[in-house]
Amino acid sequence: MDRICKTVIFFLLVSLSLGIDEEFVQNFITMAGPLPSELAERLGLQAQEEQQGPSMAEAQGYLCPADLMASELPRYFSQLRELGVTHYKLLLPWARIFPEGNAMQVDGAQVWCYQQLLEALAVAELRAVLVLHQGRVPSAVAAQAGGTRARAFSELFVEYADFCFRAFGALVDVWLSFSDLPEVLQSLPYTEPQERVQAVAAAHEAFYTMLHERISPAGRKLSIALEMGNVLDSASSELFSVSLQDSVDFVSLNLQYHCGNETDFYKKLSEFQSVWKDKDILVSSLKVLDCASMEEHPFIPVAATVKSINKEEAHMIGCDVNEFLDYLPHDLSETNTLQENSDAVLAPRSSYQTVWEMFAEQSESERDSFLQDVFPSGFLWGISTGAFNIEGAWAEDGKGESIWDQFGHGGHVHMNQTADVACDSYYKPSYDIYLLKGLHPQLYKFSVSWSRIFPAGTNKTINSKGVDYYNRLIDRLIDSDIEPMVTLFHWDLPQALQALGGWQNESIIDAFVSYADFCFSTFGDRVKLWVTFHEPWVISYAGYGTGEHPPGITDPGAASYKVAHTILKAHAKVWHLYNDKYRSQQLGKVGLVLNSDWAEPKTPSSSDDVRASERYLQFMLGWFAHPIFVNGDYPDILKAQIQEVNQQCSMTVAQLPVFTEEEKTLVKGTADFFGLSHYTSRLVSAGTNGTCTPGYESIGNFSLHVDPSWPQAASSWVHVVPWGLRRLLKFVSQEYTGSKIPIYIAGNGVPTGDTGDLLNDTLRVDYFRQYIDEALKAVKLDAVDVRSYIARSLLDGFEGPVGYSLKFGLHHVDFEDSSRPRTPKASAYFYSSVIEKNGFPSQASDRLSAPVVFDRPVPSKLPNLPASEVPSKAKVVWQKFSSQTAFERDMYFYGTFPEDFTWGVSSSAYQIEGGWDADGKGPSIWDNFTHVPGNVNNNDTGDIACDSYNKVEEDIYMLKALGVKNYRFSVSWPRIFPTGRNNSINSHGVAYYNRLIDGLIANNIAPIVTLYHWDLPQSLQDIGGWESDEIIDLFDSFADFCFQTFGDRVKFWITINEPNIIAWLGYGEGLFPPNVKDPGNAPYRVAHILLKAHARVYHTYDDKYRASQGGIIAPCLFTTWAEPKTPSDPRDIEAADRYLQFLVGWFTHPIYKNGDYPEVMKWKVGNRSELQNLPSSRLPVLTAEEREYIRGTADVFCFNIYSSKIISHSTTRLTPFSYSYDQEVSVTVDSSWPTSSLPDHRPVAWGLRRLLNWIKEEYGNPPIYIIENGVGTRAKSDVDDNARIFYIKTYIDEALKAYKVDGVNLKGYNAWSLMDNFEWVDGYDPRFGLHQIDFDNPNRPRTPKRSAVYYAEIIQNNGIPLPKEDEFLYGEFPENFSWSVATAAYQIEGGWRADGKGLSIWDKYSHTPLRIGKDATGDVACDSYHRIEEDVEMLKSLKVSHYRFSISWSRVLPDGTTRYINEKGLNYYERLIDALLAANIVPQVTLYHWDLPQALQNIGGWENDTIVQRFKEYAELLFQRLGNKVKFWITLNEPYNTAYLGYGVGTAAPGISVRPGRAPYVVGHNLIKAHAEAWHLYNETFRAKQGGLISITINSDWAEPRNPHSQEDIEAARRFMQFLLGWFAHPIFKNGDYNEVMKRRIRERSLAQGLSESRLPEFTESEKQRIKGTYDYFGLNHYTTVLTYNLNYPKTVKSYDSDRGVATVTDRSWLGSGSLWLKVTPFGFRKILRWIKEEYNNPPIYVTENGVSERGAFEFNDTWRMHYYRSYINEALKAIVLDGVDLRGYTAWTLMDNFEWAVGYEEKFGLYHVNFSDPALPRRPKASAKYYSQIINCNGFPDPATGPHPCLEQEPEVTPTDPTPGAADSVRFLGLDLTSQNAEIALYVLFALSAVGALSLALFAYKYGKLSKRSHKQSHIELSSKM
Repeated sequence: MDRICKTVIFFLLVSLSLGIDEEFVQNFITMAGPLPSELAERLGLQAQEEQQGPSMAEAQGYLCPADLMASELPRYFSQLRELGVTHYKLLLPWARIFPEGNAMQVDGAQVWCYQQLLEALAVAELRAVLVLHQGRVPSAVAAQAGGTRARAFSELFVEYADFCFRAFGALVDVWLSFSDLPEVLQSLPYTEPQERVQAVAAAHEAFYTMLHERISPAGRKLSIALEMGNVLDSASSELFSVSLQDSVDFVSLNLQYHCGNETDFYKKLSEFQSVWKDKDILVSSLKVLDCASMEEHPFIPVAATVKSINKEEAHMIGCDVNEFLDYLPHDLSETNTLQENSDAVLAPRSSYQTVWEMFAEQSESERDSFLQDVFPSGFLWGISTGAFNIEGAWAEDGKGESIWDQFGHGGHVHMNQTADVACDSYYKPSYDIYLLKGLHPQLYKFSVSWSRIFPAGTNKTINSKGVDYYNRLIDRLIDSDIEPMVTLFHWDLPQALQALGGWQNESIIDAFVSYADFCFSTFGDRVKLWVTFHEPWVISYAGYGTGEHPPGITDPGAASYKVAHTILKAHAKVWHLYNDKYRSQQLGKVGLVLNSDWAEPKTPSSSDDVRASERYLQFMLGWFAHPIFVNGDYPDILKAQIQEVNQQCSMTVAQLPVFTEEEKTLVKGTADFFGLSHYTSRLVSAGTNGTCTPGYESIGNFSLHVDPSWPQAASSWVHVVPWGLRRLLKFVSQEYTGSKIPIYIAGNGVPTGDTGDLLNDTLRVDYFRQYIDEALKAVKLDAVDVRSYIARSLLDGFEGPVGYSLKFGLHHVDFEDSSRPRTPKASAYFYSSVIEKNGFPSQASDRLSAPVVFDRPVPSKLPNLPASEVPSKAKVVWQKFSSQTAFERDMYFYGTFPEDFTWGVSSSAYQIEGGWDADGKGPSIWDNFTHVPGNVNNNDTGDIACDSYNKVEEDIYMLKALGVKNYRFSVSWPRIFPTGRNNSINSHGVAYYNRLIDGLIANNIAPIVTLYHWDLPQSLQDIGGWESDEIIDLFDSFADFCFQTFGDRVKFWITINEPNIIAWLGYGEGLFPPNVKDPGNAPYRVAHILLKAHARVYHTYDDKYRASQGGIIAPCLFTTWAEPKTPSDPRDIEAADRYLQFLVGWFTHPIYKNGDYPEVMKWKVGNRSELQNLPSSRLPVLTAEEREYIRGTADVFCFNIYSSKIISHSTTRLTPFSYSYDQEVSVTVDSSWPTSSLPDHRPVAWGLRRLLNWIKEEYGNPPIYIIENGVGTRAKSDVDDNARIFYIKTYIDEALKAYKVDGVNLKGYNAWSLMDNFEWVDGYDPRFGLHQIDFDNPNRPRTPKRSAVYYAEIIQNNGIPLPKEDEFLYGEFPENFSWSVATAAYQIEGGWRADGKGLSIWDKYSHTPLRIGKDATGDVACDSYHRIEEDVEMLKSLKVSHYRFSISWSRVLPDGTTRYINEKGLNYYERLIDALLAANIVPQVTLYHWDLPQALQNIGGWENDTIVQRFKEYAELLFQRLGNKVKFWITLNEPYNTAYLGYGVGTAAPGISVRPGRAPYVVGHNLIKAHAEAWHLYNETFRAKQGGLISITINSDWAEPRNPHSQEDIEAARRFMQFLLGWFAHPIFKNGDYNEVMKRRIRERSLAQGLSESRLPEFTESEKQRIKGTYDYFGLNHYTTVLTYNLNYPKTVKSYDSDRGVATVTDRSWLGSGSLWLKVTPFGFRKILRWIKEEYNNPPIYVTENGVSERGAFEFNDTWRMHYYRSYINEALKAIVLDGVDLRGYTAWTLMDNFEWAVGYEEKFGLYHVNFSDPALPRRPKASAKYYSQIINCNGFPDPATGPHPCLEQEPEVTPTDPTPGAADSVRFLGLDLTSQNAEIALYVLFALSAVGALSLALFAYKYGKLSKRSHKQSHIELSSKM
């Protein structure tokens, strides 16, 4: 019968015969459902009684498969709709949605599946009837309802119903609470039937109430399915009927109709209706029984039911028609697929033929049409890289060599390029995360480098640093909400395994399984997506077939197939490993990524070509996919073809290995997903069968071609054929995955070349657009289950044999720049947009569909405050802070801000937008100003600026990457009102800001909008600008429009930015437009109008918008801190306060205080006006009405700050009239403050803390927002912007102190600025941006600087938390640890000519003019030569166990030789040693501490190799005479300083600097040999009898890379260490020779300078043997750390510095000392100790010097020194306890203040003060002496948590030799007067509570000039870093 009778019978019977009106017919519910059991089973929704275990999981694993959901199910629903069905009933499974019976655990897969079903119904125009529960109550629910702590059943049901309403409510038309009531009641855990009925009724009623509270009465309807007849007992029926009368919208009735028993049916129906009078009835289930005539008259039961119900004056609204669907005449052949077994999809038929035919008839326009739609919810967007492509660091930190390393080093790559550094991603994970945050994908696919984790390929050696790298990367990804997808093998096999045969050797399988096992166990807790192999076809084909890739084997017939066979088995074993060992705990997925082209027949009509195309796909894709996804074996086509080729050639052309049955079982089914990478398509034709030479095409018997019309990419193998992807996906689905295995597109992209426009990559954008759309078609139109799309690649990288010439990256990497800057390309912005929109939505969705969800600032009325006093009460700020010491002021503070703190970044319209006349924008005063030559530096203009007007997506990308919570920008008044008035509204301008604001809110970034940032419409300037009162109304009109247009989304408004700058620079000095030069009057007039304009706008917002919009509004002032020049001078305090009142209070006093100008302003301007013979003050008067109107017109306090000034009182000129002179101050800066690109902007971080405190005191601690703070640099390119990092780091830290320590109500911080921009009259020269803009490039590319990455990390951490490694460690040093203190002969002894002492080189040097600071000498020094007893008393007081001192060679041997021994000199040392031993102090004796006898210097000194013998003779004398008592010898102290300072730069004796490229090396050579001879002498002649230790002391700073993310800087740090410490340590502690770094560098530079040999002398083999191992311990002198970077000197320069090629700087956040070179960096101490351990095989170490200096007047309470010792010694403890360093002793430098070499007595290191101005040279202990003795007494740091330790008990103090009454009783500590005892306690409290020490990952500073003279431990006089 024809389809014409779809529902004719039904409606004839029901409507025509019964006379029912048309409206009834239209509204009648014709209901089908629930799902047929077979269909439910295929959807994974079959009825299962709360099934548990694997079968359930399996069932749920394939819920709502995409192929059913996309094609077959819609057809089924559509045909029901065509048959007249209006509604469809679905049964929800309570037990599955809430497996535990409550909302704590929800099965998301079930919810997702039912949402898909409901959406499919909606698409088919079927309305949903949703049954919440049918049948028995879930056991989990029953248990909770009936347990000892029972929850009411109604409560449990409503929790479930509420969840369902939220999940499905928008898609449901009719709700049924319960169906099959008898089963429901029977399963409830209550004994009484009545109790059960009441429970169900209560549950239903509660849901009814909830539903009707949420939707309108005319909305969705609710009922409960009742049974008719005797199904329920009468009591239950009656109870239900009474309970539910008012809680159903209709009666839902389950009926059974017995043919032949109609009378009984009518009777029961009549009884039922008598109970439910006036209720509409829906027959929700109609079962027809015993009806023989159904086929002929199928609708008689329906008609009878309708007639019966309507006869009783009830109203039947619908009926279940399931029973009758089978009798409807229709053709459902189209849905026959619903009846097929799902496995039939994988039936052995030609999927290729099916797919090819499916698309063969497509027209070109149909094929290429663009589908506007979005991907399914939950679709995963990703981006990929591979380890060898991007990581670099090929041999860093213990990484082993990979086959790609060897391949590159073998010269097999384009232009001999290598992957040695690549993108430097090993050192730049934070940079890559930054870019990922900008893109915002859900997945990042990267690979682990096997040889980075297992350097030799096996788990016998595990490289912990490589593991740490991947752990950090994974953690950072997860912190950024990006899921890691980790590839185990992306082609970079360890070379050690390749040497054993690589993938041709089956033993590699076990190695790979072991490696995978390690990765799963180490990373699997966080990684849930694993790829075993990436593109194994490429490995087999290119690595072992063509040999284009490493290992470069060309054997396509055998090796290629053997390797594939091995890889398949390795993959399978790893999959089973995960499945058996890890899956149950880690719940991840394991698959692999296979690459494939699409194959299209070259001649579609040729069946041979069609078969060849299929063969090509099977050879490429099926080779790996068929064994895994089909049957465990190779495809039949592949096997048959190879067999045929071998038979034809009568030889074995190709050897395809055979899987055993066991192996087939092993391999089959070993993937949880199908990873597909695809780039291009091929035209394929049948081969000629002519050749027997093994080759890919000849074996497969196909030929490959391309269509000349296909666009070609930069690589010949990639042509752009988007439609091939759709076909390939359909083929994969048809052939391999069906509905069971999801497909992940895991690689798709296109290469571009290395010429042309590298950033505006339109080809890639078009490629992505087309290919992604084809994937969308596959999902939406072809029902292919694609779950992800992963673009290649995050970065340009090393692309194998073509090196860096092909670029796949969405981000450009500049490989010529050692910083490897990364710049987003156009494709990055495009792809980011696709991700955000989840595809290509058909139309722009309504603006702001989602509510604003960011934290809103809370408006609060600020208090009314009285006028400021003169000076204001805020002077307490200067009293509190100006007396701080540098130590107190600069101590770095660690901590975090509150959770609601808002981090942001700022910009302004004119500075970034460009588009100066675009789309109807009117000219601003800045447009006109900049177009006049000479007004702006370089005649720059803002015409284009950063082009932000056309780059909304680009700007939002940067903001997403930063992770800011807000973005402050300004609205351009003339862009919105071109004439400045509201009669000219520019819709294009409005649309731009709407786009920007919507983009911000979509990414949860709060807009902070400035209404006026200086760019006044020129037309308003023409009527007087801010000098005209008319502008107040016009500004208000503009603001009103902005509030009305944007205020629904903008909750933070700034009225005017820096009105004080507008008034002064625009109208006073006239530097800014409108160029009014009237300094004495106009600024005050303009400020007057600005204030009133601001107040007007505030009131407009307050009156019209605040109630509905709920935002806040305030002005934003320019500020700078004012530090009094002389804090003790009250006039300077007043001047500083006056400066701030004129600068800031000018506007803030009226607004935040009393509505009027500050009293001091009124007083000063008024008085000066009178003195100037003016009739009235130049400062206008605010009327009482105006004051009241202005007062309180701000909700928060916003300000911008960049720098500080030094202020002193000054009597200024009366003429000309000037706002500047009115202040009567002098403004200067401290020349020691760092500079920046603007002279007014010197970084002075501590000024911020003081200003915040001033605002707190002056304005009652309002909510404060720092809106602009940043620093400018001059460099055109400053991607590696250390200065900006130092600035941010220190300024934010001062803000943190203000918040945490001072209680300032700080709410937010915004950095200036988002990007380099137009900096007003300075043009583009000063660069303030966190992102670099290339203003020479029309695309204005935006490159993140290092400061952007740094600031993003601060935002992520919400401040500056204490690094874990900097946490203080309590504990004790090992027993018998040596505690010592040190001195040196020349520095303390004096007696320079006493008792026959000979002259030393330091005697001569210090008596040479201009050599020593203040012409000091060591002639007397501390006079220790005459004060043995005093020295020993001090040592005893310190409680040291050892004392290190040196012997003056010329005191013992006046001419340096043993020809004459000065017994008196020797006797001095004998007496000293005896006194030490008597005091139980062990002497540590240094043979040589720089004071060479002058007589030896006269014959060449250390440049003359005869000195080696002289030194040996000198040593022998001392061993003979003192060796019985001395058991600890040091041969040489700091040989580096002797060689470099003494003979290289000449800043130490003997002051030689004429041979800087030769002499230091000769001297070093002789020093090493002299040491070795002395050691051997002792070892061979004296050790056995005397039993002492002998070694050398080497000095070294620790070197951190200036940029820890740069391999070049890291190498510079290593080079620094090898040239400094390694110069002497390597020969002695390693191999007897210099390190390779020094030898190679000096040799290369020497040869380049035309020399025939290296300037570094060579040791003979015998000398090497003699030198190697000449140590008993490692003596180390260490003070500080430097930041290093590479510095290339001209090749002609011959010097140690140029050979080393390293420059150094220090971090501005590090505490200083009395020495420019010495910064307090405790972290470096631990690091250098650990480095010595690792570099020199853990020798015993004695620290032989460590200490800190001060300058200036003596202070007893040297807290900085106590801090230094506490933090450094604690790092030493960590080195022992945590790092296993064999540290045996620690020595403080120094016992007492002394002669500090070239600086004389200016820098003092002593624990004891020596008063050198008193001839008696009295010594007095500083507080640090007591503190150090306490550490010694405790042998470390007892944990305060364990209670008071006996070692901390107070002991009687030693009476100082120079008592100053009261000095010890009262000391200054952090600005407080305390007793010395309390100061000590306070110090402990400070150290325990505050985070001391410097940031252990040191960050990078300005270069600064170092003194040309420095003390004995300074290796820092290098001239390399002068600036």
